[in-house]
Amino acid sequence: MALPLANSKIEQNCNIRRATVRPALLSRLLTFWHLTSFDAPTVAVVWAFAFAQVEGRHLQPWIALLLFSGTWSVYVGDRLLDGHRAIRSGQLDALRERHFFHWRHRRALIPLASCSAGLAAILIMHLMPAAIRERNSVLAAAALMYFSGVHSSPQLPKWLRKIGSKELIVGVLFTAGCAAPTLWQMHSAASRLSNSWPLLVCFTFLAVLAWCNCQAIESWESGDNQDNVAMHAGLLSVTGVLIAVAFSYSHPGAAVLVATAASSSLLLLVLDRMRFRLSPLMLRALADVVLLAPVVVLVLGAHPA
Repeated sequence: MALPLANSKIEQNCNIRRATVRPALLSRLLTFWHLTSFDAPTVAVVWAFAFAQVEGRHLQPWIALLLFSGTWSVYVGDRLLDGHRAIRSGQLDALRERHFFHWRHRRALIPLASCSAGLAAILIMHLMPAAIRERNSVLAAAALMYFSGVHSSPQLPKWLRKIGSKELIVGVLFTAGCAAPTLWQMHSAASRLSNSWPLLVCFTFLAVLAWCNCQAIESWESGDNQDNVAMHAGLLSVTGVLIAVAFSYSHPGAAVLVATAASSSLLLLVLDRMRFRLSPLMLRALADVVLLAPVVVLVLGAHPA
């Protein structure tokens, strides 16, 4: 009569193992997604197509490939240069697991990132109209100036290196790159930006969200200005709800985008409250996961009325 009991114990053990394997697998996938720098390119593609959906525009698949490959190359280069500078100066405490990962695998990542950058250049030269290339040169020059200032000597001015200033520039440049494809199409169609002010509101809100995300990561990893994270994330989420309500009737597409971005901000607040319960690596990965909330815009197919 002990056999049924033994079988039930075996089934319970199997269920426990299955329950623990799934979170472990998800954790490994998120860790890999972050360590390989696939997180920022994924967010860039989602945000770019969400911007386009708000304006009822259609982006070609090559634009997604351009955004992903270009963003990935930049982030890999940034983390490798951070690692090189810290190792050369002996300041290893400034490095995080993502920097060590990139440095350990630099022999594979450098040629892969170079090929990715080459692919982005080919897409720009062969598929992007010449007029748009000229206009985007301003954004590219601004990004290059910032990138050079961070990784060259002398570095950025002291006021720009203060927490919040550098992160704000990153947020604006990142969001500008995501909104650029939609702005291209609007200009090509002779659409006036004054008639698309809801898109500008969405751009501003997502730029602030990107800044808030960068600031939260910097605060968590440095231990400075911890209280600002909750305050900024909470204020941004409330502002987003109010904007979404105001847009809900006249501009439903913009309302959905801002509402999902507000939920991202709220999730950042939740992460900040849970930061001592999560490993630093998982906390960093989840900080970018929450930025994927605007994917709801793509799922719902939101567009302005």
